[in-house]
Amino acid sequence: MNLLLDTHIWLWFRGDTKRLGRHATQALKDEQNELWLSPISTWEALTLHKKGRVQLHGDLAQWVARATGGIKEAVLTHEVVLAARDLHLHKDPADRLIAATALVLDLTLLTADERLLELTNIKTLAGR
Repeated sequence: MNLLLDTHIWLWFRGDTKRLGRHATQALKDEQNELWLSPISTWEALTLHKKGRVQLHGDLAQWVARATGGIKEAVLTHEVVLAARDLHLHKDPADRLIAATALVLDLTLLTADERLLELTNIKTLAGR
């Protein structure tokens, strides 16, 4: 399975695995699964860090390099942006772009966000 990690899932996976559910943990550890991350998640994590809502330790460039190691980069494309515009979802632009990435690249979105889990046009996996 090709899993697109929602931002909070990625942060939990890299630092607070107790917050992940059993199925999510199994999926993340399964070496047959490919893990994907949108650069939007990196932007969102750095923004949350700047606001003091999450703690990222050390040099941020080094943190990003470590935290993205072994994870494929889901490229933000014009097609993703167009799909995000058409998603019937709340107004959070990061969530819209991440969900659209899953849709366009045919990835399964691993998230604990109930609003994203309710989407019927993308494949999702509950993170808790």
